[in-house]
Amino acid sequence: MESLDSGDPLSYSLLQILQSSLTQLRFEYIAAIMVGFLLLLLSALTSGAEAAFFTLSERELEKCKNSRLPSEQRVYHLLQDPRKLLTTILILNNGINVGIITLFAYVAWQVFGTMALPAGVMVACMLFATFFIVFCGEVLPKVYVQKRRLDITRRAAAVLDRLEKPLSPLSWLLMAISSYIEKHYMIKGYNHTIEDLHHSLDMALTNEETSPEERRILRGVVNFGSITVKQIMRPRMDVVAFSTKMTLPELLPLIVQWGYSRVPVYTESNDKIEGILYVKDLLPHLDKGADFNWQQLVRPPFFVQETRRISDLFQDFKEKHVHMAIVVNEYGTTSGLLTLEDIVEEIVGEINDEYDDDEDIIYTQLDENTFIFDGKTSLHDFCKIAEVPFDAFNEVKGESETVAGLILTLFSRIPRVGEDVSYGRFHFTVESADFKRVKRVKINVASKKEHYQKVS
Repeated sequence: MESLDSGDPLSYSLLQILQSSLTQLRFEYIAAIMVGFLLLLLSALTSGAEAAFFTLSERELEKCKNSRLPSEQRVYHLLQDPRKLLTTILILNNGINVGIITLFAYVAWQVFGTMALPAGVMVACMLFATFFIVFCGEVLPKVYVQKRRLDITRRAAAVLDRLEKPLSPLSWLLMAISSYIEKHYMIKGYNHTIEDLHHSLDMALTNEETSPEERRILRGVVNFGSITVKQIMRPRMDVVAFSTKMTLPELLPLIVQWGYSRVPVYTESNDKIEGILYVKDLLPHLDKGADFNWQQLVRPPFFVQETRRISDLFQDFKEKHVHMAIVVNEYGTTSGLLTLEDIVEEIVGEINDEYDDDEDIIYTQLDENTFIFDGKTSLHDFCKIAEVPFDAFNEVKGESETVAGLILTLFSRIPRVGEDVSYGRFHFTVESADFKRVKRVKINVASKKEHYQKVS
């Protein structure tokens, strides 16, 4: 070595260059390791913040809402738009994880001196990086934050609040894509899940010990989240409503005749319902005469759109302490009426009290597969009674919501008595009709096995 240093200037220069390169390379490795640990720490912090924000209890949220501390107020403010907050956190977390992966790849290229790494080395690097990201950047922080949720959210809220604005363009793009996917594909997925649940129920309820009533209730529970207001509402033509122009003596006989405890009222026509009259409010005033202004007892109506799901409406009924909703269409015109009892009946079946009579019966069952239905029966009620899928007629019914409407759609005209038509495994025979409408229809529902054999 001495001979090289003293006798060979060229070798000495090469040795200095080599030592300088090794020193610089060691510095790069140390810097890469430090940056890697920093990125891993940031990944752990963002994962912990995500877990902390979205596991806060109702009590902690209420505390943040009523707190005077800016940090806790900021926590409550961020959680008012949880979707945007989650998108911001995920952008940060995934950006950091991509940085960690890139750093691992860079170090591997430097060590082996080439970007064309052997397959075994690439797999080893991926596994090593994945272990560190998942264990140190995901699992550990989410376990750690469980007992320190509020403290961590207070610390993270300031940073996330400042980062939301610069990241908002990317957040908006991701949320728009997510909304598009949900709108166009999630409903189909939900319906597919309903079909799976129905199939599972059919398999599970073959036990002879399960009564028809139990099977009906379980099917009602499965279908509850997919039913819309329009499917089960009472149509406007069947709604009993009173005019505000009536006097009390004119009104009382009608109340006794119909026997309802709550009745819609209108001024011009029942296209525009203006309130709900609670009959119990009239009890103290039964002895009043025609001069009594009973209209002052009318309560404001609760309006709901046709497309609203009854599961959401049920929650509205509980929160607002009302039992009746006036259904309106897109033009704001009354299209029907729905009560709390109608919603409950979707699960437990028909609820008949001492005021119900045989006229309320909308069908007669001739045998296991044959029914006679009133034409004004809703398709939803028919499907529920015959135990067939609610979407069985979606392809042909168009805007029709009743059995008579479906028959008119299938015939494309008003049929005569005795005419019949088939669709799928359903055979319809007109039992009663006039020149204006279909009054009664006999429906035979073939089993899936019989229909398959017939088609084959």
